[in-house]
Amino acid sequence: MSKTKTRYVCQSCGDDQPKWLGRCPNCGEWNTLVETIVAQPSNSTTARSQNLGGRSVPVALPDVPADSYQRLEIAPSEFNRVLGGGLVPGSLILIGGDPGIGKSTLLLQTSANLAKHGQVLYISGEESAQQIKLRANRLNISGENLLVLTETSLNVIMEHIQQTAPKFLVVDSIQTVYMEELSSAAGSVSQVREGAARFQEIAKRQQIATFLIGHVTKTGSIAGPRVLEHIVDTVLYLEGERFHTYRLLRSVKNRFGATNEIGVFEMSDVGLSEVLNPSAALLAERLPYATGSAIAVTMEGTRPLLVEVQALCSTTSFGNPRRTANGVDFNRLLLIVAVLTKRVGLQMADQDVFVNVIGGLQIDEPASDLAVAAALTSSFRNQPVAADLALVGEVGLSGELRAIGHLETRLKEAAKLGFKRCIMPASNQVKHFKPPLELLPARSLSEALEMMVGKE
Repeated sequence: MSKTKTRYVCQSCGDDQPKWLGRCPNCGEWNTLVETIVAQPSNSTTARSQNLGGRSVPVALPDVPADSYQRLEIAPSEFNRVLGGGLVPGSLILIGGDPGIGKSTLLLQTSANLAKHGQVLYISGEESAQQIKLRANRLNISGENLLVLTETSLNVIMEHIQQTAPKFLVVDSIQTVYMEELSSAAGSVSQVREGAARFQEIAKRQQIATFLIGHVTKTGSIAGPRVLEHIVDTVLYLEGERFHTYRLLRSVKNRFGATNEIGVFEMSDVGLSEVLNPSAALLAERLPYATGSAIAVTMEGTRPLLVEVQALCSTTSFGNPRRTANGVDFNRLLLIVAVLTKRVGLQMADQDVFVNVIGGLQIDEPASDLAVAAALTSSFRNQPVAADLALVGEVGLSGELRAIGHLETRLKEAAKLGFKRCIMPASNQVKHFKPPLELLPARSLSEALEMMVGKE
């Protein structure tokens, strides 16, 4: 009998070592190396690999058929937007998010809509069929043409897929699926990697659109190795705050569409409902003449989004003033505060600074710098920003306003919501259409801040 071979695999990055180490030399994480038996490929696995499609043959690019990749438009329409215009047959989609954020609810609603176009197999490794039925009743889902399977064995799941031949497949979640051939526990690196590879194989071979739900770590990334995100075609994150009703479905990888696209949903007692005009919903509770409030026109993928940025400056009671950022990058906030102090002359060294983006949104693009600076200046000077004014522009270290992209799309969205004026960088040119609102070009941050004052 041959001796069993083992390796130590990092549960964070997937790197393997011949012996146990306290710290992974590849990713630097502590206590993540787990002993894993090195399994030899079985005869069934070898035969399966040889029967994927026979002997491979090179094909000229013009002769490759692409008719099967016509997109299928599904409901809700916000899901279509994030997927790039519809669902591609044979695509493998990974959805991650915090526990309780609504991943299972979203996919159960989507499965009910997909069932109108073909048979759906919903595989649950965490909930019983009775629990899924109770959720379906709460969501008013009849579930016709929707098959529910509670199973965690990958080999048994593959047998059911061969027997039912579904058109769509949902796996909740990939961390609960395991292979008997591997001795490691479900959710380990080897199990997750092999499970994702098997689902990829059957999705591509039988043209089954497959959704995988993935757990996330404390840092918010998909649990398991990064190779899991490389295997799938699309990676989506369902984001949101526990105490907010809005949920954002964000695309961070998409082989069939644009990345950084978002869909906006609202959580209620009957599930997730799409928000067709998120800008209006986010600005519904705004106080027009409150100090420390400014409207930023951001771009999330191809969608313009107007969000309210609130700031508060208060004299500190401690030796070191506090800087708190919620919804904006902390380092970007420090940069803007430094520019306001050095270039504009605001003495903020003794001020506690708090910045918040309403609705639990996260703004990453530099085009929102001007709105953050305007909100801080409004709070510091106790002067409100004009209620009909939107702001867009990137702030440089010299205090200049730098050009931004998609200006025409931003201006149209601001005008649609009733804004009359917009402060923008002077280096941006609007040539192809008549602006639907008054443009206020500014070359520097100081010049822009002098234009923003409004009267109640």
